[in-house]
Amino acid sequence: MADDRKILLLTGASRGIGHATVRHFNALGWRVLTCSRQAFPEECPWGGGAENHVQIDLADPKRTIEAIADIRGRLDGKLHALVNNAGTSPKGEGGARLNTLDTDLRTWGHVFHVNFFASVVLARGLKEELAAAKGSVVNVTSIAGSRVHPFAGAAYATSKAALAALTREMAHDFGPLGVRVNAIAPGEVETAILSPGTEKIVDQLPMRRLGQPEEVAAAIHFLCSEESSYISGTEIEVNGAQHV
Repeated sequence: MADDRKILLLTGASRGIGHATVRHFNALGWRVLTCSRQAFPEECPWGGGAENHVQIDLADPKRTIEAIADIRGRLDGKLHALVNNAGTSPKGEGGARLNTLDTDLRTWGHVFHVNFFASVVLARGLKEELAAAKGSVVNVTSIAGSRVHPFAGAAYATSKAALAALTREMAHDFGPLGVRVNAIAPGEVETAILSPGTEKIVDQLPMRRLGQPEEVAAAIHFLCSEESSYISGTEIEVNGAQHV
């Protein structure tokens, strides 16, 4: 019997926003393929997860390109949504913020491979499957891409700013294929990797609370649904008005 479910491919699925997004799409009947550098976590609460997981280190461009053939083999010629959520934000000694003066070039390269280059490599490599489904690409950027953040380092921030610009370029290039490309920019979201001191930021937010991963997942799903069928090339702020 043919599996006619819509298919999502999501990177960085093992925790936080990625984990919530997988649960959200799975609950709505999507088939979910996941990519992360970790093996599939057995505690994840969706069916078929282990069989639909690709273990890959997106910091290695050669391995990322090679993985496309594996991913394509798991698709039935169509990919309805690609969510580029994987991200890395290295810290200095004692969790210190790495700025432009003390971030070494290898760290810059590692961050950009994961946060930026992997997104365009996957989208280009799977453009035929995305076009066949008239699918959507969602790039997960950050509030740190538009302002200096007290915890997110310079390499992370600039990679997310570049990803926002890439979203516009991809929307222009993929549009004629019938593929929409958008971004979401989360702010302070309640996950296991929140930096100490985040509570001081929360006190200054207009909504006076952290965002929840499920709220970000819902915004991602909106951009992958027919409800956003004429939205492309935009970046939606999901941050409780932190950007104003």
